[in-house]
Amino acid sequence: VQAELAKVFAFAERVRSGEWRGVTGEPVRTVVNIGIGGSDLGPVMAYEALAPYVQEGLEVRFVSNIDPTDVARTVADLDPATTLFIVASKTFGTLETLVNARLARAWLWERLAASGAIDGTAESRSAAVARHFVAVSTALDKVAAFGIDPANAFGFWDWVGGRYSVDSAIGTSLAIAIGPERFREFLAGFHAVDEHLRAEPFERNVPVLMGLLNVWYVNFLGAHTHAVLPYAQLLHRFPAYLQQLTMESNGKSVRWDGTPVTCDTGEVFWGEPGTNGQHAFYQLIHQGTRLVPADFIAVATPAYPLQDDRGDGTGPTDVHELLLANFVAQTKALAFGKTADEVRAEGTPEHLVPARVFPGNRPTTSIMAPALTPSVLGQLIALYEHVTFVQGIVWGIDSFDQWGVELGKKLALEVAPALAGDAAALAAQDPSTRSLVAYYRAHRRRP
Repeated sequence: VQAELAKVFAFAERVRSGEWRGVTGEPVRTVVNIGIGGSDLGPVMAYEALAPYVQEGLEVRFVSNIDPTDVARTVADLDPATTLFIVASKTFGTLETLVNARLARAWLWERLAASGAIDGTAESRSAAVARHFVAVSTALDKVAAFGIDPANAFGFWDWVGGRYSVDSAIGTSLAIAIGPERFREFLAGFHAVDEHLRAEPFERNVPVLMGLLNVWYVNFLGAHTHAVLPYAQLLHRFPAYLQQLTMESNGKSVRWDGTPVTCDTGEVFWGEPGTNGQHAFYQLIHQGTRLVPADFIAVATPAYPLQDDRGDGTGPTDVHELLLANFVAQTKALAFGKTADEVRAEGTPEHLVPARVFPGNRPTTSIMAPALTPSVLGQLIALYEHVTFVQGIVWGIDSFDQWGVELGKKLALEVAPALAGDAAALAAQDPSTRSLVAYYRAHRRRP
C-alpha cells in the first residue's frame, strides 16, 4: 500500500513541478479524471471541498456520465497539449469509463493533428496517448492495449470498494491538485477516526452513536430518508457522495448469510448546502408529516472571510456569521418548534395559528469543525464510512457488496442492439420496452 502511495505521490510531484510534459513539451495545466461511481464521486467531492488548497495554475475536471454531452462539454475549451487524462477503472472494463476514455482519446488525436502537433500516424498517436493518459487500474494488459504505459498505471486492490476508495490511488487527481503533503494530511484524518472507532468505548464512540441513532430513526421512528445539510458551500458535493456510500452499502434486503432481513434497512440520503435548502425543502422538515433526521455540518473559520458593508453607517458584517446564525437557528427551531401560544402572542389571527405552529422534536445532529482542512475532510468521510458500517452490522447485512447495480447493466447490453435497429433484439423485449425503443427510433435525428 505504501509503495503504491509513493508511486502516486512521485507522479503527482512530476505533474505539479512541470517535469511531466505532453507530446509538445508543454506542462500539464488541466487534469481530466474519467471514472464513474466511486471513481468519480469521491474525487470530485474532495476536489471541490479542498479548492483553496489546489495549486495555482492547475485545474481538475471530471467526466463520468456516458451521456456524450458530459465529455464534449468538459473538453470543449481545453488545449490538448496541456491536458492529462486519468482513466480510473479497477478492471479497466467499466462500460461508461471506457467509452468516455475512447472519446477523450479521439478528441486528443483530432485536436493535436489539427494543430500539427502529431502527423496522424500510428506511431505519433501512440506517443500522444503515452504522454496524455495515465490509469488507475490493476488490469495492466488492458491498460497497455489502450495505449497507456503500464508504468503509469496506479493500482488498488479487490478489497478496496469503489465507494471507499477516494483515499486510495483513485485519489490520484486529488493528489496532483493539492500535493502529496496535503494528501497525507487527508489520510491522517481518516486514520484519526479509524483509531477513534477502534479504541473509544461505545458511550463515547461517535460513529457508533450516530450509527445506532440512525437505526433508531429507521426501525423505531419510521424514518425513510436522512438529510445532510452542509453549511459550507465547499461541501456542496458531499450529500451526493454520501448517497453512494450509504445507499449502495446498506440498501439490501438479504442478510450476510443469505436469509431475508427482518426489518427495514438503509435510508435515502439527500441534501443541499445551507442556506439554499432553507428556501426549498425545509418546509417539509419543519412542518411536514414525515420525520426527516438531519445532519447539519459547518466550520468555524471560513475559507473566504468576506465582510458585507451595507453603507448605512453600522459597519461591516461578517458574512460567515450570518451563515452560522442560520445553522444554529435551524437546529434550534427543529428541536423546540413554536407553540400555539407563542404564535398568538405575536398577534397572529386565530385562523392562521395552526398553520404557524412548529411541532419541534425533529432530530438533528450538528457537526462543527475548526476549518475545512484536508485532515477535517478525511475525518468527515471516515466518520460516515464507519456510521454506515455500524448500521450494516446491526442489520446483519454485508455493507461491502453491491449486486443491485448489476442487473441494469446486463439488461442495457441486451437493449442496445434493439436501439440500433436489430429486429430480433427488439422482438425479445417486453411491450413497454418495445414502445420506448420505437419512440426513440421514430424521433432520433442524426447529422
